[in-house]
Amino acid sequence: MANNPGARKAVRKIVRRTEVNKSRRSRVRTFLRKFDEAIASGDLTEAKTAFVAAESELMRAVSKGVVHRNTGSRKVSRLAARLRKVATA
Repeated sequence: MANNPGARKAVRKIVRRTEVNKSRRSRVRTFLRKFDEAIASGDLTEAKTAFVAAESELMRAVSKGVVHRNTGSRKVSRLAARLRKVATA
């Protein structure tokens, strides 16, 4: 348990940041799900717009520190590969 004022304040800050990060992570997952649904439907134009939105949201999460830079890049790369696979098929 936090015993001094600085530690108590740190706990309060952590609680606030956790809520913000949780909502950002949830937002990223939503955009990834929309991309998955667009790929599953087979609509290429919808998949491309969903990819752009998902990439943007992932990179925003990276810039905010919610997701590590390499993780964000890896996820974007895998999304792009899936998009290319659908585009060629």
